[in-house]
Amino acid sequence: MENGFDDIDQKIMKLLHRNARMSISQISKEVSMSQPSVKERMIKLEEKNIISGYTAEFNLRNLNRGTTTFILLKTERCQEVVDFCEHAKEVTDLYRISGEYNYLIKVQTASIEELAQFQDDLAKIGVSKSHISMKNILENRVLL
Repeated sequence: MENGFDDIDQKIMKLLHRNARMSISQISKEVSMSQPSVKERMIKLEEKNIISGYTAEFNLRNLNRGTTTFILLKTERCQEVVDFCEHAKEVTDLYRISGEYNYLIKVQTASIEELAQFQDDLAKIGVSKSHISMKNILENRVLL
């Protein structure tokens, strides 16, 4: 239990990752524990900030945001990048990275044309290189 959780906690986390709305009753059946014990374990995981929230997943294609693009950005205007990405509805993730480029931006757009407009706006901040995803093979994998 060096990392703050044991095998049962790990099973609970995997179940919640697959379905954040799973009831404590169902989780308790899956891990063969009483409901109060499961609830107590979940509270402890939340208090330790191992479980930091519960979310819903959305089908971006059905929300007309089916084009996924990863953009590498090279710039010296770091705060401007952060501000730009916080306000851009297309941006889902922003990472500060090492290497030739300093940012990796994940964007979801409705079309290539919308992506082109986004890139035109981004070009005012720095030099970018884009990689359009052709197929999502593995995403949000549980690392437990």
